[in-house]
Amino acid sequence: MFLLWSITTKWLFAKKKNFPPSPRKLPIIGNIHQIVVGSSFPHRNFEKLSKKHGPIMLLHFGSVPVLIVSSADGAREIMKTHDLNFANRPFMSAFNKLFYDGKDVSLAPYGELWRQMKSILSVHLLNNKRVQSFRSIRKDETALVVKNICREISSSDKAVIDLSKMFIELTNNVICRSSFGVKCSEWEKGKRFMVLLSDLSELTGIVNIGDFIPSLGWISRVNGFHKKVERVAKEVDDFLEDVIQQHMETPQNSFVDNLIEIVSDKTSADASLIDRDCIKALILDVFAGGTDTVSTFLEWLMSEILRNPNVMKKLQKEVRDIMEDKKDITDDDLEKMDYMKAVIKEAFRCHPPGPILVPRVALADVKIKGYDVLRGTWVFVNVWAIGRDPDCWDEPEKFEPERFLNKSSVIDFKGLDFELIPFGAGRRGCPGIAFSTATIEFVLANLMHKFNWELPDGLHGKDLDMTESPGATVHRLVPLLAVATHKWQS
Repeated sequence: MFLLWSITTKWLFAKKKNFPPSPRKLPIIGNIHQIVVGSSFPHRNFEKLSKKHGPIMLLHFGSVPVLIVSSADGAREIMKTHDLNFANRPFMSAFNKLFYDGKDVSLAPYGELWRQMKSILSVHLLNNKRVQSFRSIRKDETALVVKNICREISSSDKAVIDLSKMFIELTNNVICRSSFGVKCSEWEKGKRFMVLLSDLSELTGIVNIGDFIPSLGWISRVNGFHKKVERVAKEVDDFLEDVIQQHMETPQNSFVDNLIEIVSDKTSADASLIDRDCIKALILDVFAGGTDTVSTFLEWLMSEILRNPNVMKKLQKEVRDIMEDKKDITDDDLEKMDYMKAVIKEAFRCHPPGPILVPRVALADVKIKGYDVLRGTWVFVNVWAIGRDPDCWDEPEKFEPERFLNKSSVIDFKGLDFELIPFGAGRRGCPGIAFSTATIEFVLANLMHKFNWELPDGLHGKDLDMTESPGATVHRLVPLLAVATHKWQS
């Protein structure tokens, strides 16, 4: 009788709950099949399902309840109204192994350790003053790119440039010099580290079935996933250990040296819980969150500019009118480039480098848009779908920077406007916005100032292959090639 009473009570309680709409699930696996069947891109599969079931949708990965949020209003409730309740991260075995058991600022459980790490990054290492102190590095590396393009052009007045390769090398060198005081391209260990970061990006984009169905955890051991995670984690740790030791012996006034100095100050309450693994995890955060996302975004940004010649002409005119006869672009010049900022916003709307934000988990039962969300529910915010939501944007499939010069001009991507949140928002928002934006603006302005660009082999914009490559950060599947000529050849 007691068992019957318990089951009946549980059933009645569940019936009173107003759970979000949910597609039918299968035994054991839940809705996992609906994420991987038909497309290798969860953000696209989530959007397709949300069009049928609504912008607040409940799935089950195995036995784990997962809330999919595909609207700006829903994202606002998660990351603003109930931000504290969703400030924690769920356990993900591969992420935890690669990022020192969640000791990095992105994955650490919400608490004092996380607050100290967030403070170190936001207040001490990635603040606006510190970002501006790296201006000379951005200038040097961008000047080298310009010089290399000019050299390629010199022999035949034009040259086909592999922009994908160029952006990877540029961002790697900017972040490597800022962090370590040396170029990765001129440092054998640095070159290997870049390969490891590529492996890390690939691994974090793979769904580990054992996180949702523990009884199937053996699959990751059989298919080699677990072994690769172990290898990459070991190699990354060996590299970072060498870097820290080297900088402790011979400081170079870099990001790593500043980090070591802050943590070594035992009188600082800001770092009382930070240990050596935390230092490594913070370094890894900067690289994993900087090199891959910035280079990938520059790829998509230039792809859209090449696909839309009218946008390019308008952008070049703005940059060149502001520069007049000046050679070097300054921060003051960048501040005047309103159309360029609109182009960047529009590219973030269409191509957020991480189309789905790192998941959060509910600390307590809560209502979201009138629906009951239970404690322990994972939350995925599909920023890619929000950027294509017709309730937020007119003609969302059209690349139109002018939308940000009109009534939407006040919308920014710094976490206050939930229609556009490529860096996330709230307590868990990315602390690297200023660093990323400074690099993107400076590189784009120089490419538009110095050169004219077109697609190779007479391709028209509509012919450009825009196929995505699977992963946590969504790259172009094929490299972006473009023909460069000097601006005076127009």
